[in-house]
Amino acid sequence: MPGRDGTMTFLQIACIGLNRIICYVGRAATWMALALMIVIIFDVVSRRFFVLGSTKLQELEWHLHTVLFIFCLGYAFLANAHVRIDLFRSRISNRLQSWIELVGCLCFVIPYCGILVFNGIGFAVESYVSNEVSSAGTGLSDRWIIKSALTIGLGMLMLAGISVALRQFLILFGPAEAEAAIAQSLHRDAGRLADETDAPGH
Repeated sequence: MPGRDGTMTFLQIACIGLNRIICYVGRAATWMALALMIVIIFDVVSRRFFVLGSTKLQELEWHLHTVLFIFCLGYAFLANAHVRIDLFRSRISNRLQSWIELVGCLCFVIPYCGILVFNGIGFAVESYVSNEVSSAGTGLSDRWIIKSALTIGLGMLMLAGISVALRQFLILFGPAEAEAAIAQSLHRDAGRLADETDAPGH
């Protein structure tokens, strides 16, 4: 049916597009690990040899760690890098796995992230308007930046949930070539992380 084929094609394009955005953000965020390493080394060396202590450096460390973690959540979800209960997963069929993924995304991941993003926007805006700073006297200013990063990262996880839901829907109801095209695109965009894991539903 032309209408059904058009819908499936649109869902496939949307899924691949979301994958590319999420993978790009996730891979870019991995550079935070290098920045975090440099800041930690500088902090340790300055404390050990120059007896210098900086609250700003310590807060910057956990800010960078937060960005690294939260921005890679969606990326890891797409590549199926999150921990799963293999004791049960290995005993069920691929089709049942896809149903569980689809229901889990629609009933839990997407709504939960949506609530967090909705409230996170309010927290970030309130922080910006009030010019919130660190509770430590010599800490970092502009606390709204890290609160915005948390909201954006959870938004990326929500988009990943939508992408995974679309992928599972296409696996269950779409043509076989759609599943193959999405898998090929994901392996290309996610890089080695996707190569070392199996996509949900496989």
